[in-house]
Amino acid sequence: MTFQLTRRGVLAASAATAAAAAAPFTVSGPVTAGARTFKLSVLGTSDTHGNVYNWDYYSDAEYDDSAHNDVGVAKLAALVNQIRAERGVTTLVLDAGDTIQGTPLATYYAKQEPITETGAKHPMAKAMNVLHYDAVTLGNHEFNYGLPLLNLWIRQLGFPALAANAVNVATGRPAFRPYTIKKLTLGNTTLRVGILGLTNPGVAIWDRAVVEGVLRFDDLVATAAKYVPIMRRNGADIVLISAHGGDSGTSSYGPELPVENPSALIAEQVPGIDAILFGHAHNEVAQRFVTNTATGAQVLLSEPSKWGQRLTRMDFTLTRERGRWTITDKRAATLNTNTVAEDPEVVKAVRRQHATTVAYVNQVVATSTVELSAAESRYKDTPILDYINKVQTDTVTSALAGTEYAGLPVLSIAAPFSRTAVFPQGDVKIKDVAGLYIYDNTLEAVVLTGAEVKAYLEYSAKYFVTLAPGAPADPATISDPAVPDYNYDTISGIAYDIDISKPVGSRIVIDVARDARFVVAVNNYRRSGGGNFPGIVKTQVYNAQQEIRQLLIDWAQERGAIDPADFFVPNWRLTRAGEPVF
Repeated sequence: MTFQLTRRGVLAASAATAAAAAAPFTVSGPVTAGARTFKLSVLGTSDTHGNVYNWDYYSDAEYDDSAHNDVGVAKLAALVNQIRAERGVTTLVLDAGDTIQGTPLATYYAKQEPITETGAKHPMAKAMNVLHYDAVTLGNHEFNYGLPLLNLWIRQLGFPALAANAVNVATGRPAFRPYTIKKLTLGNTTLRVGILGLTNPGVAIWDRAVVEGVLRFDDLVATAAKYVPIMRRNGADIVLISAHGGDSGTSSYGPELPVENPSALIAEQVPGIDAILFGHAHNEVAQRFVTNTATGAQVLLSEPSKWGQRLTRMDFTLTRERGRWTITDKRAATLNTNTVAEDPEVVKAVRRQHATTVAYVNQVVATSTVELSAAESRYKDTPILDYINKVQTDTVTSALAGTEYAGLPVLSIAAPFSRTAVFPQGDVKIKDVAGLYIYDNTLEAVVLTGAEVKAYLEYSAKYFVTLAPGAPADPATISDPAVPDYNYDTISGIAYDIDISKPVGSRIVIDVARDARFVVAVNNYRRSGGGNFPGIVKTQVYNAQQEIRQLLIDWAQERGAIDPADFFVPNWRLTRAGEPVF
C-alpha cells in the first residue's frame, strides 16, 4: 500500500489499491499490561436508492452488470448477519442516506399507492427494520416526495434518522434528530458511540419546491464543528459521522450553497472525529485516512459504492484503561454483496410489495412501430429523446394556450439519462418508459431569450472533449468523464450545431436573435439550479407539478402507438468545422 500526502494533509490510498483494505492506523507506543482490549465493527451502507431485491425492474430480471455486481438491502443483510455471527465482535450498522428513491419499487409507494394515503409501511422501512440498523442519515433524495412522506417513513423506522444540518426556518432548531449516542456493552464496561448525521445542502436547490421557506441546510463542516464537542460533553467515547456528501471537496452547483462533497474537509478541519461513513458520490472508497490539521489525528473514511453493491466494514481495536477508551487500531474495507445469497427474512418482508411493483411496470402502454434506442442519444439526435421533448412541448403548449405566452415558440430540454433504454418494436411497457426517464422529475417552463438559449447550450457542450478535425472520434471517449450524462442537455425546437473542435464556450453554431423570446420546457431539477446551468433559475410560467415520467406514459396510452413520424425532428448535430462527427 502506498500513500500520498497532499498539501492539505490528506492521506489518500493509491488508485491501484483503492478497492482493497489499506494499511491500518495504529497508535504509537506500547499498550500497558493493565489495559483491556476490545473489538468493534461499524458496518456502513449508503445510496441504496430503493433497492431491496437483487432485481432490475427495467429489464424484469435479476440485476447484473458488466462487473457482475449485485444490489439490494437483502444482499447487504446477508453480509451483516455473517459479521454479527462472528464471535467476540460487537457491531453497529449505519446508513449514509439516499434510501427511499431510485427504483420503481420506491416510486410506486410514493406515487401510485403512496404510503401517506394508504397507511402502508414503506418497503425500505420494512427491509431496514429487518436488518436492524442503528441509525440512518437523510440523503438529498429523501426529500423528493415531500415532507409528509419523509416524516411518515421516519416514524416507521425502528431506529433514528439523523440530519443535524437541516434546520427549521421558523424555529431555528434542528428539523430532525442531529445525533444519537449508542451504549454498547464491551466485557463488563460500557462504550458510548456518538453518531452524527449530516445531509446534503443541495436539497435547497434540488427540492426547492419542497423545502423553501420551511427548511434551511447549513454547512456540514460548521455543523460538525458545533455538534462534535456537544457529543463529547454528553459522554461519547468515540465519534462517528454519517455524512451524505462525497470526499472530493467540490460541488455540482454554484457558490451560493455550502460545499456538496465535504467529507474529507470535515475530517481535516473538525477535531474529535474518529471515522466518517460517507455517501452521495456513488464511489467505492474502501479506506482513506485524512489528517486533522488541529490535532494530527488520523480520521478514517469509507464509502460503500451504491445500490447495495458494497458494504463498508470499519474495524476498531479499543483499549480500556483507568476509565478511558483509546482506539489503538482502525481500518476499513468494502465487501462485495455478490458473494452472498439474499437474506430470506428481508425478501419475505417485501415480497408482496415487490410483486405488486413488478405487475405494475409490466403493464403495456402502447405499441411502437419500430425499435427506439437511447444508445446514441449522447452524441446524435435520436427519436427516443425527441419523444420526451415532444411530450414536454405538447404539455406546455396546451397549458399556455390563451395566456400572454401563447404566441412564443416552445422549446424543450431533455438529457440522455440512460444509455441502455430501449422501446422495443411492438409492446412498450411502463418499465420501458421508466427505464428511459429514470428520475422523478416534474415539468416546468420558463421564458429565455435567444442569448440565454445559446449560453445554456454552450454550458451544456462542455460535456464533450475537444477534438481537432480529422482526429479519431470514438463514442466511448467523446465525453468528458467529469461531466455526468444527466448534466448534458439537448434542446428541441431550434436548429444548432455543436462544434467540438472549438474550445468550451465557443462551440454552438446557431442562428437566433439575441433578443428573441422562447418558452422553454424543462424539468424541476434543472430549473431549480441542478447542474448550475446559466439563466434557467427564474420564475416559472408553467408549473403544474406533473411528473414527466407519468406524462410520457399518459401520452402513449392516449394514442396507443409510438411512431417516430409523430415526433422525430432532427435539429442538432455534433460537428467539427461544419462536418458531422458521426
